[in-house]
Amino acid sequence: MTRPLAFRGQVVLPDRIVRGTVVSRDGKIAAILAEGEAAPADATVIDAGDGYLSPGWVDLHVHGGDGGDFMDGTVDSFQKGVRSHARHGTTRMAITTTVATHEQIMATLGLAREFRLRPDPHGARVLGAHFYGPYFRYEARGAHPGGPIRPPVEHEFLQYLTFAEDLVTATIAPEIPGAKEFTVACTARGVRTNVGHSWATFDQMTEAIGWGVRHVDHLFCAMSDKTRLRQFQMYPMQGGVLEATLYYDELTTEVIADGKHLDAGLLKLALKFKGPDRLALVTDCSRALDMPDGDYLIGPMDGGEPIMKRDGVGMMPDGKALGSSVEGMDHMIRTFVELTGAPLWMAIRMASLTPARIAGRGDDLGSLDVGKQADVLVLDRNLGVQRVFIDAVEIELKKR
Repeated sequence: MTRPLAFRGQVVLPDRIVRGTVVSRDGKIAAILAEGEAAPADATVIDAGDGYLSPGWVDLHVHGGDGGDFMDGTVDSFQKGVRSHARHGTTRMAITTTVATHEQIMATLGLAREFRLRPDPHGARVLGAHFYGPYFRYEARGAHPGGPIRPPVEHEFLQYLTFAEDLVTATIAPEIPGAKEFTVACTARGVRTNVGHSWATFDQMTEAIGWGVRHVDHLFCAMSDKTRLRQFQMYPMQGGVLEATLYYDELTTEVIADGKHLDAGLLKLALKFKGPDRLALVTDCSRALDMPDGDYLIGPMDGGEPIMKRDGVGMMPDGKALGSSVEGMDHMIRTFVELTGAPLWMAIRMASLTPARIAGRGDDLGSLDVGKQADVLVLDRNLGVQRVFIDAVEIELKKR
């Protein structure tokens, strides 16, 4: 039995912010006390002053940080990634793969399992992997290398699904051959499926929902809409992934709120259509987090795609297209509030409880509710991350 902790400050709840105290015992939240209520006499007090106490943030779509990409397939790069995002308030993450060779993907899934079972004590906890590529439409690949893109075939994807317990989500372009078989196999093994990097039509999206798809990656990015699809069918115009995502209540989605990928109008549109319970904030962050401007790779060091960090975002080398974000979740929350006018509690819910629910972990993660894991952030008034606790244990925010 460890001594309880009593966190005092402005407590960010899923629907409001109140002054009070969050009490944790044995790694879980034991009580939420109103302002003025006495904390347990044996508790260690952690005072946020006029700052905030937030649930730890959950990132469903993140590629790396501090110079390491999870697809490098090394312990060193994994440590760099999970530690750098912990410094920005992420306490749980789905490490995200890229288009790569079969062997590289298998190696990264193996490390995802290792880090899930034996967490880095100085980093965010790995929920598992977001299987993301190689099952994309080639023309919608964005910043991913084109060479390893391929359709799903059973003898290959069944090897990936030996890691089913370690897969949080898996992404597919539903219009490519084998997409249905892959999605059905994922669903049968309890792996949630997403649509991403796709030029599917509205009708193809409707079919995919029937297979079990329930989430769409980075709304507005690398996806079809009526304008793109008109090049294949002049009339009648048809909707694509974008329109289907906005239409179907069954589908949750996510936005990269770095202020570079989407402007205020698109963020407001996403929030209006989907609401805070079906719209998550993600970083989609590359290895360039906390690194200087310059040239980097998205994906593995052997075969990754060149990008450059400039003006607070990742770009393709010709400067004509974006290639990932380079910011942590603290930046996403600040920017979303600034651009949309959403209340802070709502933006934090979209970075914590909403993604936890999408990942199937809403019962034990994502909010400061009694009985949940005590993932608690101590933030200053500007959302600067001051201290990070995972399961009520403070994480030393160190840089390798």
